[in-house]
Amino acid sequence: MKRQIIDTIEKYDKIILHRHVRPDPDAYGSQIGLKELIVLNYPSKKVLATGTHDDTLTFLAHPDKVSDGDFKDALIIVTDTANTERIDDERYKLGSFLVKIDHHPNDDAYGDLLWVNTEASSVSEMICELFEEAKKYKQWKMDASIARLLFAGIVGDTGRFMFQSTTKQTMDFAGELLTYGFDSTTLFNGMYEVERNLLQLKGYIYANFEMDETGVGHVKLTKEILQKYQVDQSEASLLVSALADVKGMKCWVFFIEDSSEIRVRLRSKGPVINGIAKKYGGGGHPLASGAAVKSWEEAALVIKDLKML
Repeated sequence: MKRQIIDTIEKYDKIILHRHVRPDPDAYGSQIGLKELIVLNYPSKKVLATGTHDDTLTFLAHPDKVSDGDFKDALIIVTDTANTERIDDERYKLGSFLVKIDHHPNDDAYGDLLWVNTEASSVSEMICELFEEAKKYKQWKMDASIARLLFAGIVGDTGRFMFQSTTKQTMDFAGELLTYGFDSTTLFNGMYEVERNLLQLKGYIYANFEMDETGVGHVKLTKEILQKYQVDQSEASLLVSALADVKGMKCWVFFIEDSSEIRVRLRSKGPVINGIAKKYGGGGHPLASGAAVKSWEEAALVIKDLKML
């Protein structure tokens, strides 16, 4: 499969890479990391990364401006996106050939060529695997800026190597990426340093989360709370792992309200929760998923479902 993807990349003069809406470090790391890998090894190709930029990821990278005309006869590669509804920039449909590279359950098997590995910690790890194959097959090279992107993606999706998805291969790839000599301290600062108001919201979360006797927890972040702390929905989502350190917590949900819906961020230390996410129109990994509901009454049903696990 990896060689099929490499061969497909070689066939096209124009390549556009997509990832999911509301991106995280793995979305940027895999999408823009692969883009830069292709640019480095095929400098004559036109390679673009599309999607709405998230300001919280400015330290990492920035997508390109892509015109409708760029899609004509282009190869489209979508990374880190389980289903078509979550692909950022619907113009992926305008391309000539579609490749899916993902590590979520393959419930929506879109694309002309699919590489899905649910055992991988991140799609950035999969891009490392693709690079290793391409290095042997086509003598691909990598540089420090690409290694930095892929390392950030792995770190982000493994929770700094603390999640169960971290394997020996994950650590081997991370160690290999560090040999390229990028500034990992500055990278970690960009990923984990936060403004004072976000820390204050974190304090609110610690003071106001609820957990029942079975270890099911939840936090409700209303529009009023977000306004009080001057934090937007994307920034609040960065705190979803805050409850992982609570003793006795087996799974939890963050409800983050915006103008049109309530975002549902589910996390677990053991029980599989992506089935609940799917029930409410979302999806994700067995221990980390997301969805959205329309009311606080519906949010109460999510808590009820978690208690049934």
